[in-house]
Amino acid sequence: MAERIVLITGTRKGIGEYLAKHYIAMGEKVIGCSRSEPEWAKEYADNYVHFRADVGDEKAVKAIFTFIRKNCGKLDVLINNAGIASMNHSLLTPTDAVKQVFATNTIGTFLFCREAAKIMKKSKFGRIVNFATVATPLKLAGEAVYAASKAAVVSLTQTLAREYADYGITVNAVGPTPIKTDLIRGVSADKLEDLLDRQAIHRYGTYDDVGNVIDFFLSPESDFITGQVIYLGGV
Repeated sequence: MAERIVLITGTRKGIGEYLAKHYIAMGEKVIGCSRSEPEWAKEYADNYVHFRADVGDEKAVKAIFTFIRKNCGKLDVLINNAGIASMNHSLLTPTDAVKQVFATNTIGTFLFCREAAKIMKKSKFGRIVNFATVATPLKLAGEAVYAASKAAVVSLTQTLAREYADYGITVNAVGPTPIKTDLIRGVSADKLEDLLDRQAIHRYGTYDDVGNVIDFFLSPESDFITGQVIYLGGV
């Protein structure tokens, strides 16, 4: 199989870092972005290109895709991993926090999907994987804004799957359970244990769990699978 061009957002650390290194190890050319430079990037300079960008900044996003057009000529995979949370009661959530969460999680996902599809449709092939969350189907109190932003991502995923199908592009989403990353750093242990108890499988998720689902969506055999959301843990 020819080297794939894989674009991943939010690659500075956590799941994004794991996914970038995972696909580099598979021989793919990986392009990543985050608001600051990853400490690990220089070690992988032969197979990794990084952009410092806010995913909600349309001008910065378009600059990434201009680079891809000029230097790669194609884009095979987009993984919209970048995301932020506002884990707070709605009565205590300021409007600025709402705007920031939606700008990153929803608008950022939309911008990358739209620009990626413009390139992918030329080669009649593409795989897009977005990130949902179990906070949406579980309707977790204290995560109204975060869950709502990701509910919008689910809706985008399902609708874009139909819009892009004729171009040979699939659009799916993975919904992780809590994984020990900075995203859940501010959540109390009691709340996390309660969440794990609501899952069919009572444990934290791992990077490998997420990577397994994404690998499935990206496989050649998954070309008939689109518009789907896989929530982990048995939610």
